[in-house]
Amino acid sequence: MNLTTREQALLLELTQTLSSSLDLAEVLARAHGTLAKLLPCDYAALCVSRPERPGDYEWLGLGAPGILFAHYPELAAVDFVRESAMQQSSVPLRNPDMLSRKELMRNLLYLRGRELGLPLEHVLAVLLDLRQDWHGGFTLYREQSLPFSEREQAILDDLTPHLANTVRNCRLFGNEATRGDLLDALFRHQGAECVVMDPPEHEKLRTPGATELLRRWYPEELKADDSRLPQELREHLANLRALGAKRAPGVDTWTRSGGKQYLKVTFVELPEQRGHRPWVLVLQECSRAIPIPEPWRQKLSKREVDVVQGILSNWTNETIAEDLGLSLNTVKTHLRNIFPKLGIESRTDLLYQAAWRQKRG
Repeated sequence: MNLTTREQALLLELTQTLSSSLDLAEVLARAHGTLAKLLPCDYAALCVSRPERPGDYEWLGLGAPGILFAHYPELAAVDFVRESAMQQSSVPLRNPDMLSRKELMRNLLYLRGRELGLPLEHVLAVLLDLRQDWHGGFTLYREQSLPFSEREQAILDDLTPHLANTVRNCRLFGNEATRGDLLDALFRHQGAECVVMDPPEHEKLRTPGATELLRRWYPEELKADDSRLPQELREHLANLRALGAKRAPGVDTWTRSGGKQYLKVTFVELPEQRGHRPWVLVLQECSRAIPIPEPWRQKLSKREVDVVQGILSNWTNETIAEDLGLSLNTVKTHLRNIFPKLGIESRTDLLYQAAWRQKRG
């Protein structure tokens, strides 16, 4: 989509605001005015929930009346917005994408909203993929008859990865940041090693195991001086900074292949501190997964395939849950369904059968 000069300026301003703090309420308050210019609406709301507690949301409203949230638990079961968004993660949906106008007029959420003086005539919503055992939802509401356009839907699509990153970072690190323990939290995250950079070249901190990990993956380059960040990582960081808010989803992750393993580097831009914006490079050494046999794919649902791929990557149930944005209990339920479908008795048997099929070609 070709944005106008005004839309480009507003989108840039908004994405910069979204990364300006690790306090989610503060970020949304700062972003409200710009968002209203870019995507006009009567009010908007962001919610964060745990999948195992579907009616228990923490709500943050942007001009939304509190009565909308106070009555939500009794209406969660008939929420057509949540039901539709959950089926298409990270895809913005307008209400015509969710149900027909006739179905909307009969929907209990719509009818209850009118009783409360909140006519929800038009919505534009997206489920934010936070890669955690909880999810987020962002919804824009219009009470008047003007529907959201396909153009506005496309603008929200551009904004979605920035919203997801903001919610994820604020929820993961916000509490630690208020105590001054942000770096400690990052260092503990998923057992990864970290390097903290003050771009373009100044390194502030690194965890004890980071140097040894980088030596293994860049032996020749770091033979003479292992105190510097490898050239390709420095170049990627420079490219990310140059792109600014125009970064496409996924470019904040870098991988380097090496036989049966690969190095995954996630670049996290932190809020401004004393006039500088530090970056954290989260380093993880991962095992390359055994491919899923094609006959298995035909017997499993898409989500079950994702879970099996996690097992074949030697991930724990906890890591699979985090990567897929599921609860731990949901992953265990998928496994109980997967084993009989494949005629397999255990996790170990699944790994053996997949490896055996791979050798047979």
